[in-house]
Amino acid sequence: QVQLVESGGRSVQTGGSLTLSCAASGRAFSAYVMGWFRQAPGKEREFVAAIAWRTGATYYTDSLKGRFTISRDIAENTVYLQMSSLKPEDTASYHCAAKFDGSAEYLYWGRGTQVTVSS
Repeated sequence: QVQLVESGGRSVQTGGSLTLSCAASGRAFSAYVMGWFRQAPGKEREFVAAIAWRTGATYYTDSLKGRFTISRDIAENTVYLQMSSLKPEDTASYHCAAKFDGSAEYLYWGRGTQVTVSS
């Protein structure tokens, strides 16, 4: 059973930085792409970033490129999302997800971790 458990969310002030973690377990993830998504109240879920587990290739939504960095630690089976220069509009529940590399659909989802950015 695949499990994705996010952590690291908290309240920060505008301009602050935060690193989220996603601990993955249940199988080998070498053939997977791990993604981060976020959802703010009243808004649709938004793609943030993704990383191919095997190659380390990264993908970002254009508007967040330069402020957010995704990485993974293969030994720890953990994916990270480093966020900097945070803005109030970054306030959301951040979710980790996994899909087969080459597939369009993310199959596995974590429950999320809340990030709140205050002005």
